[in-house]
Order: sequence, then C-alpha cells, then structure tokens
Amino acid sequence: MSYESLLAQIPMFEHLAQEDLAHLSGLLQQRRYSKGEVIFHQGDVGTALFMVRRGEVAIRLSSSEGKEVILALLGRGDAFGELALLDGEPRSTDAVARDETHLLSLHQEDFRRFLSERPQVAMGLLAVLSRMVRRVTQLVHDSAFLDARARLARVLLDLARTQGQPASEGGIVIPKLTQAELANLCGVTRESANKWLRFYTREGLLTYESGQITIVDPERLRRDVD
Repeated sequence: MSYESLLAQIPMFEHLAQEDLAHLSGLLQQRRYSKGEVIFHQGDVGTALFMVRRGEVAIRLSSSEGKEVILALLGRGDAFGELALLDGEPRSTDAVARDETHLLSLHQEDFRRFLSERPQVAMGLLAVLSRMVRRVTQLVHDSAFLDARARLARVLLDLARTQGQPASEGGIVIPKLTQAELANLCGVTRESANKWLRFYTREGLLTYESGQITIVDPERLRRDVD
C-alpha cells in the first residue's frame, strides 16, 4: 500500500519530490494499537519514528507518584518520536493511543539514511523541532503567568486550531476529551477545569455535552488569553 498522500501532509516531508515520497512510503511498516495501549514509555530506547495514519495519540509525561501531564494530542498526519532517533537518548515522554490507532513506523537506520541523503528533509525536521521548543516554552509561560481560566481558554483554542472541525450549527468542534485529560493538558486540577468549562458554557462561548466541546465564539474566548 502507498502512503505518499499521507506523507505529503506531514511538515517534515511535505517538500519532497514525488519519487522521494514513493521511496519513503516503501520503507514504512504498519502498526495497530488498541485504545489505552502504550506505544512507548519514557526511558525506552528509541528505535522508530511514528506517523499517525488513523486515530489519536497522547504525548504525556508521568511522575513516579502517578501524576500525568499531557503535552500534545496528535491526529492523522502528525509525526512523533523524532528526538530519540536523532540524539540516541531514551524516549523523553510516553506515547499512548487514545482510541484504536493505526500508525506507520520508520526504523531508525532507514530514517537516518533517508535524512542524510535529502537535506530538504533535515530543514523540515528543524522546523518541526523549532515548533516543539516553542510549544514547551508556551507551556512554561502559561504555567507561570496564566490562571486556570486562561490556561483552559488557551488549550481549547489550540485544539480548535490544530484539530478542530466545523460544527453543523456553527462554531468549531474539538476532539472529545475526558475532564481528566483536559485538566492534564491545561496543567490544572479536574475540579478547576470543570469549573471554568461551566463558566464558559454559561457565558455562551462554548457548549459541552457528553464530553464533546464546541467552541461557539472563538474571538471572545481568545480575549481571555490575549
């Protein structure tokens, strides 16, 4: 099976020529994970780069006390696991399938060989890593300077921008999350996330039904962060 169209959606590979996409497609292996299954643990040896073909993956940090922080939610066309392949260090996070998830994997040696032969991929990778650094910087900034209400607004707007879909009645539908997952993404308690979800619902900025959040008024919500 060819995955050229999917590869062309991934920022790291989007500038490749068609023949390079075809070559890369032939190196990929299919993997399937059940809901809740761990793809890799923090500390594991990195042996492959992953790309999401179907489903959703949570990238998270876990403490020895069992606390978790979700750093990112990834969907179709997103890649992850690059760092361990580049520096040879253990995985820096956990990766977990949020539902039944189909991934494509690229083995370490194939990835490095492909990278060395195509400088344009290296430039794309630098852009990906730059976005990762900016994301971590934003998380640190939000934790230090934003209250729980603004952190929730920021996370909802980020999800709307990266994974949101137009709602039939207007607004933007974001991926379905449990309150615990949303709280982890925001770096707040579940009670605090629930409190401000109810607040924004009363204010008419969003709807929240059966775990599904629809942002009704993104501009008003953005003013809570700016």
